[in-house]
Amino acid sequence: MTSEVVENEFEFYSKAKKYWKDVPATVDGMLGGYGHISSIDINSSRKFLQRFLRDGPNRTGTTRALDCGAGIGRITKRLLLPLFKSVDMVDVTEDFLTKAKSYLGEEGRRVRNYFCCGLQDFSPEPNSYDVIWIQWVIGHLTDNHLSDFLKRCRAGLRPNGIVVIKDNMAQEGVIMDDVDSSVCRDLDVVRKIIRRAGLHLLAEERQENFPDEIYHVYTFAMR
Repeated sequence: MTSEVVENEFEFYSKAKKYWKDVPATVDGMLGGYGHISSIDINSSRKFLQRFLRDGPNRTGTTRALDCGAGIGRITKRLLLPLFKSVDMVDVTEDFLTKAKSYLGEEGRRVRNYFCCGLQDFSPEPNSYDVIWIQWVIGHLTDNHLSDFLKRCRAGLRPNGIVVIKDNMAQEGVIMDDVDSSVCRDLDVVRKIIRRAGLHLLAEERQENFPDEIYHVYTFAMR
């Protein structure tokens, strides 16, 4: 439980906001110095996502996606814009969203909204998104805020829409990172929070070919 490791909620959020303010608005900055894994990450995510976009009775649409904790738009540019007609981005750091406008280039015209907001305070527009993609950011929310945010995401889905979480998983329990003021949860804790939000897991996959020294990374699809 994050309540056991987060002593002061206000400080937990303000420290993280300050940390990201000082991070360079580059792919390497977004990935904490691991910019070289970006292509492996995107290719795996595309494969994972495409199984839901294939033809079939419960096929997920490709009209609109939301990129949560979007940073400068690394995922928007390489994963979401090639697959969806339009994308919205949300991030707490204004400088990243400003940089996104040049980083995304010509295709950035199809980004409809740049929301500058922490996810604990953000509500996706109801019944609006085919895919809500949440990557490497759930550690910046307390358990209660994450569960509440996922409930709002559920309300933000169009018919057959999915919420996707891709993030680091701890071996056991919840680990606090004082550097960027975030937590890393184990798989059981994350699954419990997903269930608490009233979402059902459709798929779960461990990321392969990442460096050994980093946390295991898992992707979950749910609705």
